[in-house]
Amino acid sequence: MTTALAMTNHDLALAGPVGSLDAYIQAVGSIAVLSKEDEQSLATRYRDEEDLDAARELVMAHLRFVVHIAKGYTGYGLPLNDLIQEGNVGLMKAVKRFDPSYDVRLVSFAVHWIRAEIHEFVLKNWRIVKVATTKAQRKLFFNLRGKKKTLAWLSAAETKAVADDLGVSAKEVTEMEKRLHSRDAIFDPTPDLDDDHNYTPAAYLPAPDSDPAKQVETADFNHDATTRMTAALNVLDDRARHIIEARWLTESKATLHELADEYGISAERIRQLEANAIKKLRNAMAV
Repeated sequence: MTTALAMTNHDLALAGPVGSLDAYIQAVGSIAVLSKEDEQSLATRYRDEEDLDAARELVMAHLRFVVHIAKGYTGYGLPLNDLIQEGNVGLMKAVKRFDPSYDVRLVSFAVHWIRAEIHEFVLKNWRIVKVATTKAQRKLFFNLRGKKKTLAWLSAAETKAVADDLGVSAKEVTEMEKRLHSRDAIFDPTPDLDDDHNYTPAAYLPAPDSDPAKQVETADFNHDATTRMTAALNVLDDRARHIIEARWLTESKATLHELADEYGISAERIRQLEANAIKKLRNAMAV
């Protein structure tokens, strides 16, 4: 009975935090903690022999620590099961890089990898827009809340104290405080909102062609190009002008063979007339 229960918990832990999260937490909590000697033996087997079963046992015995660390990040509003899964990834990376010759416990080494994966997940998913990209911003993101004694904005003295404590500038502290106080706004209106009172970021973004100067410039360019093209076409004789119009200025463009049949000449001669006409147009429009 005990062996069967242990195997059930082992399989459930391997499946990851899906389905019943409480059942998963209970399962990983029932897996025995390794002694230092057993841990060293398994780590040596994995390092020297690439024994995947040994690595698996190391991971299984430390899943409870991932749950404990992940619970410390639930204040960011992200699902605990996702935090645990990301922490498990960090644990597996730690097991892969662990060197038993340093004579330290795996949990002491793995905690940094577990936290690093969870940090990355929180930063990517806490907001649509990234709130922390530099090293200083990341440090502030995960420490500023704990440094604040109240929910109110930091005073100048408090800002300086936090900046000195974390080794960043006061300006960076203020900027991160602003980011943490802000909230994502919907870009487009939702269907159930009143259109007359529905103001979203999309309503304030300028259209690409909204600049009056650019509108005038575009209109002048188009007018000038049309005028110059019309004048250039008048330089051509009737046949050349018709060939250019049929080949380039209509939606249903004629082929060389169709125009050759119309004028009773070869397609090659039509191509030559077209090339000469284009050359004349370029010279006329360049004046």
